[in-house]
Amino acid sequence: MVKTKTKAANANIYAIVGSDEAEVKRVAAELASNLTPSGAGDFGLETIDGAADNAEQAAARVSSTIDALQTLPFFGSTKVVWLKNVNFLGDDPKARSTAVQSALEELSELLGRGFGSEITFLISATEVDKRRGFYKALVKRAELQVFDRIDSGRAGWEEEATEIVRRRAKKRKLQFDDDALDLFVLLTGGDTRQIENELEKIDIFLEKDRAVHVDLVRKIVPLSRAGIIFELSNALAMRDLELALTLVRRLLDQGESAIGILLAAIVPTIRNLLLAKDLMERHRLPRAHSPFQFISAINRLPAKATEHLPRKKDGSINAYALGIAAQHAQHFKTDQLIDAMRACLTANVQLVTTQLDHELVLTEVIVKLLAES
Repeated sequence: MVKTKTKAANANIYAIVGSDEAEVKRVAAELASNLTPSGAGDFGLETIDGAADNAEQAAARVSSTIDALQTLPFFGSTKVVWLKNVNFLGDDPKARSTAVQSALEELSELLGRGFGSEITFLISATEVDKRRGFYKALVKRAELQVFDRIDSGRAGWEEEATEIVRRRAKKRKLQFDDDALDLFVLLTGGDTRQIENELEKIDIFLEKDRAVHVDLVRKIVPLSRAGIIFELSNALAMRDLELALTLVRRLLDQGESAIGILLAAIVPTIRNLLLAKDLMERHRLPRAHSPFQFISAINRLPAKATEHLPRKKDGSINAYALGIAAQHAQHFKTDQLIDAMRACLTANVQLVTTQLDHELVLTEVIVKLLAES
C-alpha cells in the first residue's frame, strides 16, 4: 500500500481515494464513524451510494450529494454527508460523459464556495483519474488520503509490503521471526485485504502465544502456485532434500510443467545462490542476516560490480531474491553451484527432446545440487 496525504484547506472536507480498494473502504468507514457527531443517531450521517451503473445514475448521485450538502441538519446539530464507493471518477465512458462531468463541476464549485460549519463532506473512491479537474479540486480543498495498491512487479515492493505486515502485526502483538515474515510477505503479495485476513487467522489460532514461526505460516496461509515455487526455492537454499522433492511432486500433481518448475524455481535459485556467493567472496561482503542487509551492501557497490546482476522489468536489480540467497550461500561451494547450473542445462535439453520421466529429471538436478560433497 502506497499512502500519501495532503492537509485540508477546508477543515470539513475529506477524501479517501486510491486503487487499494480494501484499504480505502476500511479507512473511509473508520473516518465516517469518527466524524459523525455522537448522539446524533440516524440524522448524524447521510450516506449516498456512489457505485453507479451508468452515467445517468452517476450524475443523479452527485446531484443528491449537492442537495444533501445544501440541506441543514435537523435540530441545529451537525451532520456528515458521505458519498461512498464512488466509481465514476476514473477514465472510462461513464466518467467521461458530459452529464457526469457537469455534475462534478457543480459539486466542485460548491466545495469551493463552502457550505457551512454544520456539515462535513466525505468522499471515498477507488477509481480515480488524477488528471481530472474534480480530483485537482479535492487536492486543493480536502484533507486527502491516497491509498494505492502495491505493484508486486515493481522493484522494492517487498520492502513496502514487509513494513505493512510489521505494522499490522505489531497492533495485534504478533511477533514474526525473519523467515516467517519473508514467507508471509511473498504469499500475500502486498494485498492489504489478504494481509489483514491472514493476520486475523494467525491471531485467532495463536491465542495467548504471540510468536509466529515459518511452520505456522505454511500451515495457516494458503499456498498458491507462487507460494509453492517460493517454498521450493527456500527448500533448495536450505538444503532440505526431502521437502524439495515433495514440493516438486506437488507442483507436478497440480499440472505444473516440469520445464516451468525448472525455469521458474530451480534455475533462479541456483543462479541467485551463485551470484550472491560470488558477490560475497569478490567484494568481501559479510554474511547477510536479512535480505535488506544484503540489499544495502549491494547498493554500496560500484555500478560496474553489479552490471551483470539480473534485472526486473523496470531495469532495477532484483536485490530481494539475491538477499534471500545470501542468507544461505555459505552452505554451498562455488564449484557445486556451477555444476548444478550445468545440470540444469542438461535437464532442460532432456525435458524438451527426450521421453524421460519428468520427475526423475528434476530429481537428478536437485540431488546433484544438495548432495554433500
